[in-house]
Amino acid sequence: MAASAILAAQLGGAVAADTIKLAVLGPMSGPFALQGEERLKIFQASADIVNARGGVLGGKKIEIVAFDNKSNPQESLIVLKQAIDQDIHFVASSASNVANALSDALLKHNARNPDQRVLFFDFNALDPALTESKCNFWHFRFEVHSDTQVSVLTDYMIKQPSIRKVYLLNQDYAFGQAVSRAAKEMLAAKRPDIQIVGDDFVALGKVKDFAPYVAKIHASGADIVLTGNWGNDLSLLVKAGNEAGLKATFYAFLAGYPGTWAGIGTAGGDRVKTLDAWHINAADAAWQKTLLEYKARYNTVSNAAYLPAFRVVEMLAGALNKAGAADPVKVAYALEGLKYAGPSGISWMRPEDHQLIAPLYILNFVKAGQPGVRYDEEKTGYGWKTEAFIEAKDIVPPMKCQMERPSM
Repeated sequence: MAASAILAAQLGGAVAADTIKLAVLGPMSGPFALQGEERLKIFQASADIVNARGGVLGGKKIEIVAFDNKSNPQESLIVLKQAIDQDIHFVASSASNVANALSDALLKHNARNPDQRVLFFDFNALDPALTESKCNFWHFRFEVHSDTQVSVLTDYMIKQPSIRKVYLLNQDYAFGQAVSRAAKEMLAAKRPDIQIVGDDFVALGKVKDFAPYVAKIHASGADIVLTGNWGNDLSLLVKAGNEAGLKATFYAFLAGYPGTWAGIGTAGGDRVKTLDAWHINAADAAWQKTLLEYKARYNTVSNAAYLPAFRVVEMLAGALNKAGAADPVKVAYALEGLKYAGPSGISWMRPEDHQLIAPLYILNFVKAGQPGVRYDEEKTGYGWKTEAFIEAKDIVPPMKCQMERPSM
């Protein structure tokens, strides 16, 4: 009901002339609806912060307009057209299968409609191809891609002598396939003594019973389950492992997603490590206060610390002011090289491929109340503790993009 009220308020003001509209395409229904609704609320909180400072371009407000893409590429193309028909020039979305479809569609649309161009802000689609072989001028990624994330996590894993056997379990789409490929390559190069004892894929959002997969993991003798699963696909996997008495530790890439821990509960305590852009227990006192205020205002399940949403809105605001206009081409050029002094440290948008170079945290899910874990996640009594922090300058990926650029 709260999400519906927010959506109604946003759509009710969609015709306001004094706003810069940012369309957020996400799953507001279906198996990943909770994640979609939580992200929408944090995008709205991010816009509130910018608007409270006076907005952009001399007083215009940033307005978040929600569209339900059902986490589906075909639905995403339908709602993209709806956003374009509403004269929206800035679109944000996520998930690699969706992002690939949107990026391809906007490349064609912008070539055919030079007076109606649209920028795509990809806030968490991690397929490396989006800023490598499939890079294009209209796409900007605001999170570290999967190859870099796998590199960071495998660097951490090889320092753990107890890790001998790794089971790979991933969702069967671009991101999950990229995780599997990179993990096999990197572990073989960094610690050839580590065995890959399983490499399975599951249909995205379709599996309701992970017990058969847990049985295979148990039989393999794996010490570690390395997984790109997120949302219900991660919650159900961890719960099934706990119920079966599986001793393996889960190394996940997206365990910080909003709503995940409401589904897992205490089953994930002391058995899940993850990568994330930031978390509330790493925030300073001022940011913790801000996050808790927005958590209460929008009734979020999470602690509202979803940094990619803050990055998109703040960097869009910075680029608008730098460009001095809401023209998508000018804003795109203004985004190139733009720095964001965020709560996790300095990030910047690499001009050559539109990949954000940003810090990462390695986190452990442990009992709240101990040093470094003041706040729990989603009323579980467990929260994230920083195990390692990697600065942006130390994880700059190789540049593999050949980009065509429009004239100003």
